[in-house]
Amino acid sequence: MSNSKKHQAEIGIIGGSGFYNFLEQAEEIIVDTPYGKPSDKIAVGSYQGQRVAFLPRHGKNHKFVAHRIPYRANIYALKTLGVKRIIAPCAAGSLQFHIRPGSFVICDEFVDRTHNRQDTYYNGPKAIHISSVQPYCPQLRSLAISQCKKLKIPVAEKGTVVVIEGPRFSSGAESQWFSKQGWEVVNMTQYPEVVLARELEMCYLNISLITDFDAGLKGSEDIKPVTAKEVMRVFNDNLAKVKELIFSLIPEIVENRTCHCGEILKEAQL
Repeated sequence: MSNSKKHQAEIGIIGGSGFYNFLEQAEEIIVDTPYGKPSDKIAVGSYQGQRVAFLPRHGKNHKFVAHRIPYRANIYALKTLGVKRIIAPCAAGSLQFHIRPGSFVICDEFVDRTHNRQDTYYNGPKAIHISSVQPYCPQLRSLAISQCKKLKIPVAEKGTVVVIEGPRFSSGAESQWFSKQGWEVVNMTQYPEVVLARELEMCYLNISLITDFDAGLKGSEDIKPVTAKEVMRVFNDNLAKVKELIFSLIPEIVENRTCHCGEILKEAQL
């Protein structure tokens, strides 16, 4: 791994399916971590004066399914490059009729329904218990909502994402349960990504691109069960909007952090 200044970045982007050529004129570097190798090489470059590092969440050839992604290595690798802010777009399903495919949700909460994932850097002997209040950076969320409005992108200004283990989609009963709880979004990758970033005191922003209505939404004849092919079709159809939003965000991110994300560990250790 190179520690040279040219490989440093303050903004990290973790892209889902379809984001592999996100940064132009960037140098790809290999980063090793105590938690193994990240999903792939990390592309580091500049955009309008900001240093940016891009990591494909699933690997360039989608070699890691959601429950096998090396989440700890991914977040740690970005941290070693100097990243303080992470922008993390993802494909997601809607659990509510008013959140329609093609729109964005700027999540403010999560519910973890995963299992068997390595979800902490603190396995002892230190006892570290981070707060999960406001897990998504309020400063970045506010900026993303503002930019969505400027770009006239349909956006839900908040939402709870329930994270399932995968690789299967939810059953109809599971989806109905999630929907009745009032949760807005279902996804397979938001946990433990968001809490690992928090443990390393990094700001984390999720942009959920809604690709489908999930299996449990009833009452509309035009809603069909979610399929992987349909998810990818809608995601690719809207990929330009995601890129436009992220490229509009990058120049607006100021160095000064007014959020609490960089101070999480102050009161987390026993």
